[in-house]
Amino acid sequence: MKNKKILIITDAFYPAQSPRSFRATELAKEFCRQGHQVTVMAPFREGTDKLAQEYGFLYKSLGILNWRIFNFKSLGIVGRLYNKVVNRVLSLLFEFPSMELYFKVRKALKQEKNTYDLMISIAIPYPIHWGIASVWKTSGNNVAKKWIADCGDPYCLQENDTFQPPFYFKWVEKWFMRKADYITVPTVNSFKGYFPEFHSKLRVIPQGFRFEDIEKRETKNDGILRFGYGGVFIPGRRDPREFIAFLTSLPKSLKFEFHIFTSTPQFVLPFLGDDKRILVHHPINRKELLVTLSSFQFVVNFANQGTAQTPSKLIDYAIIGKPILNIETGSLDAEIIKQFLQGNYANALQLENVDKYKIENIVHLFLKLV
Repeated sequence: MKNKKILIITDAFYPAQSPRSFRATELAKEFCRQGHQVTVMAPFREGTDKLAQEYGFLYKSLGILNWRIFNFKSLGIVGRLYNKVVNRVLSLLFEFPSMELYFKVRKALKQEKNTYDLMISIAIPYPIHWGIASVWKTSGNNVAKKWIADCGDPYCLQENDTFQPPFYFKWVEKWFMRKADYITVPTVNSFKGYFPEFHSKLRVIPQGFRFEDIEKRETKNDGILRFGYGGVFIPGRRDPREFIAFLTSLPKSLKFEFHIFTSTPQFVLPFLGDDKRILVHHPINRKELLVTLSSFQFVVNFANQGTAQTPSKLIDYAIIGKPILNIETGSLDAEIIKQFLQGNYANALQLENVDKYKIENIVHLFLKLV
């Protein structure tokens, strides 16, 4: 295939540690490895320019993001409550502060002089897509011959938030989807998270990683059963309380260590009591996390509500080859947990055809759409 000129527009990018950052960064690196001319537009971050030099892509900074959530923590409990309510309302009603990206992307594309074979925009947040739609012409010349809007999670029809976006965002979502040539989603089950009239534009392209980049350790066998989880918790949806309660109810004579790496410890710590077998850590970068988890006997996944969203951590778990204990909020299966604690992984969650998550295969799927 002839080398292509490719533009990737994203909020999250290296060195940020998030599924969307991994998506954009891995795509940029692999497109470069395969000889394509890659340009990345993303907000300014220290370290991005060094990665661009290492892999040979052009980095065009969208500048520093200046819009900030309100912070009144100095007012004590009242201030924290005010923060939570006001920032939640602003996010829900106006996509604040992410809406700044709409204006940043719009301005950058209006100034862009190059023409690309392919443009890939990465959401979340969705204002990335909206900024492109604001300058994209349904007929005539555009900055790229093809526009692929990559959606890690659904927006209007999402299942894992307490509140649905207001009605007017349905119009916004349909507006940008009418303009995009393709909308890529991680699984077939994701289709239900998007309006039916756009299903003909949907293509399944899952998260991808370079398997060779992951180091593994030998499993530690010293008489203590170790298992772990890395990620955030969502009360009532990706909720650890039932699982924690079950573990803390087990006899203290049962030796195990459950290691949790999370930025949301407030949803775990209140339920631990004096049980020292559950260890809560600060988040660590993806590579370090996977090296650590690879030395454990098994890993834990807290399933998303519904089936439209698939955690990218499942791919990571499959790469390190560890049995996956799947926990569904509200449907705790004590017998399966006991099986895992006894070393019986017959009911482990299976991720089929792991090779399809190799980044070289993912890039091929994108290029087929050009």
